Amino acid sequence: MPEYFFNGQRFNLKYPAVMGILNLTPDSFSDGGLFNDPTIAAEQANLMYQQGAQIIDLGAESTRPGSEPVSEQEELSRLLPVLEKLPKDQFLISLDTTKPLVAEAGLQAGAHIINDVSGGNHELLNLAEKHHAGFVLMHAKGSPKTMQISPTYQNVVEEVRAFFDSKKDDLIQRQLPRIWIDPGIGFGKTLEHNLVIMRNLSMFKEEEWGLFLGSSRKSWIDQLCNAPTPSDRLGGSIASALASILHGVEIIRVHDVQETTQAISVAKELALFKSMP
Repeated sequence: MPEYFFNGQRFNLKYPAVMGILNLTPDSFSDGGLFNDPTIAAEQANLMYQQGAQIIDLGAESTRPGSEPVSEQEELSRLLPVLEKLPKDQFLISLDTTKPLVAEAGLQAGAHIINDVSGGNHELLNLAEKHHAGFVLMHAKGSPKTMQISPTYQNVVEEVRAFFDSKKDDLIQRQLPRIWIDPGIGFGKTLEHNLVIMRNLSMFKEEEWGLFLGSSRKSWIDQLCNAPTPSDRLGGSIASALASILHGVEIIRVHDVQETTQAISVAKELALFKSMP
């Protein structure tokens, strides 16, 4: 069980690890508006921890397709009241942000990981290094507002892998406790792009980083299974989580923590896969 020091706190991560999604936004695609109240949001974070999440990912700006960005001040006003209510030594707290000012404030308030959907912003990497935080670097093609407008690739696996390879020299020189790469399911990808990536996740494995996947409740499941509402996509979300673990993914970002952790536990007992080191 790997031991890490994130932002002054020691944690043991048991892989595969479940990251619970906590959206603090009014417009996120799955649960926007449910956790606007800081007390309710903190209760949800603690509930997900009790259900088996080792990491809670706080998002105060929606990155759903077509979403509009919000100001730094708006994002901070959603984030900090929740962060202040959370324990900093029980579970890892991840900040889903692309803004250096927001990341700096969150790390100063005790967060442990930056989850950067913008693809490795240098200012965010510098802040992670300064605070000795973990870092998730995601591939995206375009901004949330435009990324799903006819995305094209010659070979999606090769191109996404090349994107991460272009970051490797910089990443390995940084003093970061752990880096994870996320191929960005649904971020500038068609259904077929998403499926090809998930079938070939092992192509992204590297000693320098761990693998991370966020496929939970996304529209690719609807396109396969006619599940128009996000809450109808539990089965597809769990299937993709288990398949990704078989490819060596260390962290699964999910909405349905209890159901996913149960599926992982049963899959281990059935010898579908073993726990990672």
